[in-house]
Amino acid sequence: MISIENIIKDSICVKQLILNDKNFVNRINEAAVLCVESLKNGGKIHFCGNGGSASDAQHLAAELSGRFYYDRPPLNAEALHVNTSYLTAVANDYSYDMIYARMLQASAKKGDVLVGISTSGNSANILKAFEVAKEIGVKTIGMTGETGGKMAECSDVLLNVPSKCTPRIQESHIMIGHIICEIIEATIFPR
Repeated sequence: MISIENIIKDSICVKQLILNDKNFVNRINEAAVLCVESLKNGGKIHFCGNGGSASDAQHLAAELSGRFYYDRPPLNAEALHVNTSYLTAVANDYSYDMIYARMLQASAKKGDVLVGISTSGNSANILKAFEVAKEIGVKTIGMTGETGGKMAECSDVLLNVPSKCTPRIQESHIMIGHIICEIIEATIFPR
């Protein structure tokens, strides 16, 4: 029998681990500072992920390009998967591993930031995008699960949620993303 109470407790437990890890909290702030610096210098925040993580990427891009807590000018942020014609063409003509890398080659510039979201940290298309990001001079933020996977080695800032459970990791990713969005908004557009 599924215990709703235990699921909620597990989610709280993962977030409590993040709260109690000062190094992790500092890395969240470091990620937000990278984004603020990029946006203040005319840069763009690119987001990518697969499945539920693609939904999180699109959600967070919308928080920045639309609004978060209050009305203010839009910020330059986009999820790299939102053009389905492009996505299916590149996946078909090249490979699914190239979908984000090619979009970065087309639209990213030095000083931008790429946020890659992968619970395993091993998504081949995100790893390829991080490789291209490094070549261009784009800073990378990896949002992963506990081990960080292969993204641990190629992220400028790694936000590896202390869990191996995909739903608990994704719940924490959206919390962390919202924190970063709040810091960006309050820093660039103080009230």
